[in-house]
Amino acid sequence: MAAATDRRRPARTAQWLGLLAATLAATAGLSALKLPAALLLGPMLAGIALALGGGTIHLGRVPYILAQAVIGCLIARAATPDVLPTLAGSWHLFTLVILAGIVASAAIGWLLCRLGVMPGTTGIWGTSPGGAAAMVVMADACGADVRLVAFMQYLRVLCVALAATLVARLAVPEAGTGPVQEAVAWFPAPTAAFAVAAGLILLGAAAGLFTRLSAGAMLVPMLLGATLRLSGAAEIELPPWLLAASYAAVGWRVGLGFTRQVALYAAKALPAILAAIAALIAFCGGLSWLLARATGMDPLTAYLAASPGGMDSVAVIAASSPGVDFAVVMTMQTLRFFLVVMLAPSMARFLAGRADCRSRPQSGPGPVGR
Repeated sequence: MAAATDRRRPARTAQWLGLLAATLAATAGLSALKLPAALLLGPMLAGIALALGGGTIHLGRVPYILAQAVIGCLIARAATPDVLPTLAGSWHLFTLVILAGIVASAAIGWLLCRLGVMPGTTGIWGTSPGGAAAMVVMADACGADVRLVAFMQYLRVLCVALAATLVARLAVPEAGTGPVQEAVAWFPAPTAAFAVAAGLILLGAAAGLFTRLSAGAMLVPMLLGATLRLSGAAEIELPPWLLAASYAAVGWRVGLGFTRQVALYAAKALPAILAAIAALIAFCGGLSWLLARATGMDPLTAYLAASPGGMDSVAVIAASSPGVDFAVVMTMQTLRFFLVVMLAPSMARFLAGRADCRSRPQSGPGPVGR
């Protein structure tokens, strides 16, 4: 028994080294193409390649819990006091537009579930408009097929980013031609804001490891951190190396669970998923037109504000587009982010219970490897 374990250990080590090398290569390539969420998509694609190639390694529970806690802090960091004045002035209208988008995404997810395009609640989680990494974490905690949720979520992020870029370029030809970003300082000196983040991460890890709270590792630091941020009591700093490691953990968790059956299932469902994404983008585009008519804001600001994620790519496009009201865009994106995260679990349970989802054993891609 011990000899067999010793023989497997070098093979596992070689797989981890290969996964790390493939992750670095994939992330560098995606970053060079300026694709959104490269730090998460690169590890996920590397994990998928290894899994489909016969890999047998899986990410442990503890590093995944820690990654969830970091993502909770990342969400909390988006809750800045700067958004409060803008939100106070038009909170009712912003909330109405955002809730309309959430309801539309839920309806599309329900339809995918009802038609049997996706098993169980996967379609409902996969169409949630925003917080892709958070949706993957929460879907995993709530029993959905995290591999297909990730496939749907990051395909949505890519499609929405491409659509927003195209709209911005058509509306403002010089959009996206802002200054070149400065080099990233991957290992900054520790600060008090990082100490706050570390404390929140430890609290989240404790919630994830020792309680039965679904996605508690993410929700605890998210809620506590957002409270601290909005009250001005503390700042939260997440160094780039920590974010990269956390994204890698989430990406590997998803990618290493893929099988050939899952890949074939996703490919078969691709046309329906693309149609669902296009419908959501079109619906949110219609909402942006109504928002612009009701408030008098410029159409590009309204479009980016109502865009169904991802928040980071929308922020980059808004910041580099002359004439866009950045505060309005980020206020709506932040509010949508929090509303989606808070409403998604109950929404998924409610809709799944009434959809009679066609999740027959033969229609699903099989259990996630652990």
